[in-house]
Amino acid sequence: MQSNILDWIENTSKFMPDNIAICDEKSSLTYCDYRKKSQAIAREIIKVKKEKTSSDRKFPVAVYMEKGLEVLVSFIGIAYSGCFYSPIDVEMPEARVNKVLEILKPQIVITTKKLEKHFGDFNYQGSYIIYEEVYSEEVDEELVSEAVQQIIDTDLLYVLFTSGSTGIPKGVSITHRSVIDYIDWVTDTFSITENDKFGNQAPFYFDNSVLDIYSCLKTGATLYIIPKKLFFQPVPLLKYIKENMINTIFWVPSALSVISKLKAFRNVDLTATLKRVLFCGEVMPNKQLNIWRKFLPDVVYANLYGPTEITDACTYYIVNRSFSDDEPLPIGIPMKNTEVFVLNDQDQLVNNNEIGELCVRGTSLSMGYYNNSEKTREVFVQNPLNKAVPEIIYRTGDLVKYNEYGEIIYISRKDFQIKHLGHRIELGEIETAVSSLEEVTLCCCLYNESKQKIVLFIDADITLEQLKEKIEKLVPEYMIPGKVIYLENMPVNANGKIDRVKLRELL
Repeated sequence: MQSNILDWIENTSKFMPDNIAICDEKSSLTYCDYRKKSQAIAREIIKVKKEKTSSDRKFPVAVYMEKGLEVLVSFIGIAYSGCFYSPIDVEMPEARVNKVLEILKPQIVITTKKLEKHFGDFNYQGSYIIYEEVYSEEVDEELVSEAVQQIIDTDLLYVLFTSGSTGIPKGVSITHRSVIDYIDWVTDTFSITENDKFGNQAPFYFDNSVLDIYSCLKTGATLYIIPKKLFFQPVPLLKYIKENMINTIFWVPSALSVISKLKAFRNVDLTATLKRVLFCGEVMPNKQLNIWRKFLPDVVYANLYGPTEITDACTYYIVNRSFSDDEPLPIGIPMKNTEVFVLNDQDQLVNNNEIGELCVRGTSLSMGYYNNSEKTREVFVQNPLNKAVPEIIYRTGDLVKYNEYGEIIYISRKDFQIKHLGHRIELGEIETAVSSLEEVTLCCCLYNESKQKIVLFIDADITLEQLKEKIEKLVPEYMIPGKVIYLENMPVNANGKIDRVKLRELL
């Protein structure tokens, strides 16, 4: 039985040592070198750990580096040491970094010579490991092996920090076992092999990157870290994919929509290149997906759904039929070894077309929020359908319903549900209707509580009257926005999702 993710790199480095593991803008790394450098990092961590404490405690190690292969080497090095990693974005505001450090309390940070002084400006008093000063030749296999033997599958692999509703970040704690369960499903479902090439879009502090990192680590596939600047240049981005023969991508829908909006497919033919287009993290408008399907009809498209708290995803829908532009795309069915169910306000299973909250149980669940038992207890709760034994479920806060195929349809966030003109309204339903319009690529609905008005942000220059005319057959009159704000460039956050916080400042 596999007890940690390190079995994967041991196998790939043994049986495919010369396969390219990772490529970034500056360099590349074989699986053999990936293992050596990771083990050298582990050796340094173990050395610091022995100096700091007599116990063999598994503590968090922060990683503070610009996106590149060095980050992934550090992640695996930390895993080899028996500790767990937590990436900190180099562009994160100082106040937020200090809040993360306060919660995490890392004893070591791995960074570069260039960034060490910058990190010293934060509230941190621990040890440093400087990446460039760790040499692959300095590996103590016996020392590292002893640390690995102490790892069990319920030990933490990483803690990723997400935004908290109160402004305090929450550290989602994920175990080796959860990642093993998830990646086994991914590689089996999509038939990933050592011949595949992934094009990474997600930042490494965003949970979507877990699929990229560990699918490659397990199978010996190659991971291309696509330069961030290319996501603002659709034609060069597609050329990069074609030149490097990347056949698998897992991006947020906003990144996919930029390509379809600017008609980049007419300049670059990817029909002989792309095999799989997976997406997750926000709603994928069918209008934009239909453009992808028109130009690349033979690609496997899959909509994955799930919050960070359940190891990236828990349901999926492999697109197998046609959809009109104004239809919502299903988030599908549960992944293997995961149960999802929909509960109404009385904590009972929903009936027929009833909307309820999506709940999840299984190996995929996080251990909770690091150093935050109060927030953990709010959403990781006893299964109300099981009174006999302790059984934890995660309440996602997402409202869904079943369609006629038994597939789950995402409606909205529970906190995007508003009461307006006496009606309960899901803002996501309005966004689905508006995103079906020909001239619209991205849109977002917010509710101005003080003015009792639904506000639509949109990247198409149309008036409120024109909008009413176009969507009056798609939504009831009481759901038509009371105000439209045109933005030529919709703000997106570091993960590539629409930045609702910035939009709220414009209300």
